Amino acid sequence: MLVLDAQESFFLARRPRKDSPHTTAAYRRDLAGVTALLSDVVGTPPDRLLVVDLTAGNLRKAFGVFADTHAKSSVLRAWSTWNQFLTFCVAEDLLPGNPMGAVARPKTPPLVPKPLRGEDTPERLLAAAAEGARKARDPWPERDVLVLALGLVAGLRSAEMRTLTLASVVGRPGERRLHVAGKGNRDRSVPIEPAMDRIIEQYLESCRARFPQGRFDRGSALLRDRHGEPIGRGGLEYLVRSCFRWAGLHDRVPSGANLHALRHTFATRLAEDGASASEIMALLGHASLATSQNYIEATARERRAAVAGNRTYVSLANLPSARRGDGA
Repeated sequence: MLVLDAQESFFLARRPRKDSPHTTAAYRRDLAGVTALLSDVVGTPPDRLLVVDLTAGNLRKAFGVFADTHAKSSVLRAWSTWNQFLTFCVAEDLLPGNPMGAVARPKTPPLVPKPLRGEDTPERLLAAAAEGARKARDPWPERDVLVLALGLVAGLRSAEMRTLTLASVVGRPGERRLHVAGKGNRDRSVPIEPAMDRIIEQYLESCRARFPQGRFDRGSALLRDRHGEPIGRGGLEYLVRSCFRWAGLHDRVPSGANLHALRHTFATRLAEDGASASEIMALLGHASLATSQNYIEATARERRAAVAGNRTYVSLANLPSARRGDGA
């Protein structure tokens, strides 16, 4: 059987899983990228490559070339995609066994939460946004505050923010919640307090004033750009980045985090305030309880480090009784 035909069968078999378009597109890129390299290794055009050509040796060579030009995270993702595809091939009796076990893969890096640095940073960031600190071409503080709040008090990812509609805000006054279309089709419900409800209402009022002819039915996008269109990924990232900069807090953002630092701050504060791993898992839409547990463990390490850094401990350690130890 041709590899390309097997791949199409793989996607057909996954249709009942209801993968998001983003997930399917990522899988297709991973399969196509390595297939092109396998074609070079075998010396056969991609559309003539056979499933029997998917040997451990050929895959090792192809992934070796792939790794030379891709980041560790990309190699790990591609390895996982191919592992799933070849597991499917085994289940369909196209291969006697999955050769990916013989293909090296990068170690999965441990999750290290990257919340905003500084105890008062979230409050200062929100206050600066509300005061209109961000000097954009068309200032819109109501939207800036809402975007920051969606990360800081609801823990939403960028993609989750962009898929919110007016219908995502559900429930009676005082019992509102956000219905979030999460990663991996894991929908969740995030409670919002009256203060957040007011932020949303103020933003919607500003939308109606800015776009009097705009569409505001239940299915329309919640977050919009300055033209009234659904905000894009780049626009959302730029908005958050510039909020940090204009608030003078850009040096408190962990490297590579940006918008995701808001979500990590939400999770870290939950852990600091005593939330359990299962509660964090439900509120953030994690696929694994272990991911949520990382926030609790990281918070515990930081608390111990803070206590150990207390200047009084230095004096305590220098007391004669402390130096002698318990056995003295």
